[in-house]
Amino acid sequence: PYLTPSSWHGVTTVVIGNCGVGFAPCRPDRHLWLIGLMEGVEDIPGSALAEGIDWQWETFPQYLDALSRRPLAIDVGAQLPHGALRVYVMGERAVRLEAATDQDIAAMRALACEAMQAGAIGFSTSRSVNHKTLKGEPTPTLRANEAELTGIAMGLKDAGAGVLEFISDWDEPDAATEFGMIRRVVERSGRPLSFSLFQRHNAPHVWRELLDMTGAAARDGLPIRAQVAPRTIGVLLGLQGSRNPFYTCPSYKAIAGLPLAERVALMRSPEFKARVLEESRGFADGDAMQKRLSSFDRMFVLGEVPDYEPPLSESIAARAARLGRPPADLAYDLLLEHDGRSFILAPFANYVSGNLDVCREMLLDPNTMPGLGDGGAHVSIISDASYCTYLLSHWGRDRPTGRIPIEELVRKQTSFNAHAMGLADRGVLAPGLKADINVIDFDQLRVEAPTMANDLPSGGRRLLQGARGYTATIVSGEVTYRDGQPTAALPGRLVRVKARPRQAPRP
Repeated sequence: PYLTPSSWHGVTTVVIGNCGVGFAPCRPDRHLWLIGLMEGVEDIPGSALAEGIDWQWETFPQYLDALSRRPLAIDVGAQLPHGALRVYVMGERAVRLEAATDQDIAAMRALACEAMQAGAIGFSTSRSVNHKTLKGEPTPTLRANEAELTGIAMGLKDAGAGVLEFISDWDEPDAATEFGMIRRVVERSGRPLSFSLFQRHNAPHVWRELLDMTGAAARDGLPIRAQVAPRTIGVLLGLQGSRNPFYTCPSYKAIAGLPLAERVALMRSPEFKARVLEESRGFADGDAMQKRLSSFDRMFVLGEVPDYEPPLSESIAARAARLGRPPADLAYDLLLEHDGRSFILAPFANYVSGNLDVCREMLLDPNTMPGLGDGGAHVSIISDASYCTYLLSHWGRDRPTGRIPIEELVRKQTSFNAHAMGLADRGVLAPGLKADINVIDFDQLRVEAPTMANDLPSGGRRLLQGARGYTATIVSGEVTYRDGQPTAALPGRLVRVKARPRQAPRP
């Protein structure tokens, strides 16, 4: 009920159902399929989902009712996920990426309106080729066309409530064309939209083009904003997680299922190490994942005091060069440090120049909102729920240059985000509004090192990352945490955004 690790970082309201994936609406014969989609897209163990989910719903309003019955330490708002909605309406045709018919679009519009009337925060969709089912199939929303997205957005307009959330690779065919499409959706529906924005290492200038187009839309009065991260976006590689630089090597795969201590003991054998390093030699000529896992010039030891802005001179490749060793050889030994519990940070976005200057520019833009801090997804390879603590400590206090005033960081994380998500009852300390407050010892505020826990249903593992410096967290006037420890108070509630009385759909 505490929604850790998010609540450890002062979060008092979370929004779920991102990236177009979720569990409602869902017909009974699609339970396992949606679990497979979630496992593939969000790297959440399917066994944990199968054991942990009590399917008390079919429709989205029934899903909200089920959520409202759960005890919670913080508030939760839910979005209608496009993947579940599309499959609910179209069945196998959605899985085959077929275009929605006019009848399909009308049904999705009505269901979107129904979800917003029931209190949904909004609607989310994904058009990324990186989002796949457990079987490797693309997410069913990948090629949804403008007519379908417009129809669903019009369902939000019918309800008079709800925000749109959009994820794209911005290369089908290009960023300007894709942005033009979402701009027209917003123009037609009038509903606010946010999209994920970061600097891709293989297309390092697209983020600026998107920010410029967002600014132009804002000047025209369109409510379009970008969700941005306060640090590099990347994965944590280690022997405790699901990925490390050698996880596809046959010799490592043969021992991957062993307990950590046994694996570490075997890997310390010189003969075993030699075999693995020999097997890894072809990675530079392998697929995209293997190439990424051999990019040692973009890998860094995270450390016991996590450093998310390390200089390129501290990359594994640079360190290996100074030692006269092959980078893979050094990386292998680094994985074994701390009895196999060390992590290697492998950024794949926001770190082209080896610093976080692009993050600063994004954070300061008037049309961006801090976001992307996954608390319950990609649970064995990322630990991003600590974003909000890092936002305050790094940008407000620790960065040697380019610090951002703490008042602005707090405003963006609270009132600005609340307003952007349509939550008018929170985000500001004022009479009549929700009393969600953090009391912070700013000098002590910091992010702790990630650890791996096996506390999901069926013993599933997930990365956790704590924080220091939160003297108290207050939700709806009740103290939920004191000095990082829960008080057992559970004042959290399901957030239901109020929609106006339903009207007949307009063309």
